[in-house]
Amino acid sequence: MDTSALRCWPFLHSIGEMKSTTAEVDPGSYLLSRTVDGSGFTKQEQSNSIEALSKNRPVDDHPNDREQKRIRKWRGMIGVGGSDWKHYVRRKPHVVKRRIRKGIPDCLRGLVWQLISGSRDLLLMNPGVYEQLVIYETSASELEIIRDISRTFPTHVFYQQRHGLGQRSLYNVLKAYSVFDRDVGYVQGMGFLAGLLLLYMSEEDAFWLLVALLKGAIHAPMEGLYQAGLPLVQEYLCQFEQLVKEYLPMLGEHFTQEMVNPSMYASQWFITVFSYSFPFPLALRIWDVFLYEGVKVVFQVGLALLRFCHDDLIKLPFEKLLHALKNFPAEAMNPDKLLPLAFSIKVSKRLEEFKREYEKRKERPFPHSLPSVSSSSIPNHNLAGLE
Repeated sequence: MDTSALRCWPFLHSIGEMKSTTAEVDPGSYLLSRTVDGSGFTKQEQSNSIEALSKNRPVDDHPNDREQKRIRKWRGMIGVGGSDWKHYVRRKPHVVKRRIRKGIPDCLRGLVWQLISGSRDLLLMNPGVYEQLVIYETSASELEIIRDISRTFPTHVFYQQRHGLGQRSLYNVLKAYSVFDRDVGYVQGMGFLAGLLLLYMSEEDAFWLLVALLKGAIHAPMEGLYQAGLPLVQEYLCQFEQLVKEYLPMLGEHFTQEMVNPSMYASQWFITVFSYSFPFPLALRIWDVFLYEGVKVVFQVGLALLRFCHDDLIKLPFEKLLHALKNFPAEAMNPDKLLPLAFSIKVSKRLEEFKREYEKRKERPFPHSLPSVSSSSIPNHNLAGLE
């Protein structure tokens, strides 16, 4: 394996910045006997999974002139340590939106994610809180977290070593959140969110970004995705089903005839924001937009996938249909093809209307087949910026 590829792994850039809650590690210990791609995943048989990303994301230690120019533009928007970001967004919001939709440069992704999510402000307003949660608190969810650690991105070298830096960092972030938020505690799907973030930032930064998402620092809170009964998942699936019937009526009718509903294929789209079972390059591009524009992009991408494969899906019977909805063709997973299609689908107004309708008939049960929710009895911590 070419060790120069290590320079392309964002999680290795942050190893030196890890807090005292984790032990130091030799990056060379991650060089396993199997071939590892430029993002740290061991190369296996090609499949439409987040681990099978190498063919879509080549290692590039020396960006070309065009990419270097793009990075310089982004650095100009951000300023030193993010000092110019808010001012630039106020002056040129349309430029920021356009550039984010084109993809954030990978070397700047961790910092930009913190800026657009509001997590950087939370961290600055709550110094020392993360260390307190990790070192001095206990969680009722600790055994559950330990059980699930090895199931989170199992083919990424950062998480493969038992009790290694990656697994310890993931444990710390999830344990800290389960202590911080007693209503949510810990739910398995949260591991993929935290696991993705840790590839681009330190433990403390990842924790505060998770807090920003679930507590709603910028956009609507996501904690309902993980609370008992998964209320927000049910709401989103109901909205998505209505969108499919409205935007793709023939396919919607076919789903009805085959008795296929979104809970059978789209639950994980919302619970993990496509970080589970989707190619890594696509997941990253979706996260770029998701953190800036909110959850509507999950609906847009879901509709775009169905529209992209419409003619094939409409011909399939129940079992083959479910298989196809969980195994999209490689062409559909190309972010440069899928995302422009997704952005062309306008859903904001209809989502608001469907939300109002859903709230009016909330007492009606909506079927779902989702993981059970665990809760924590640890008292909630009220932190600056979140009261």
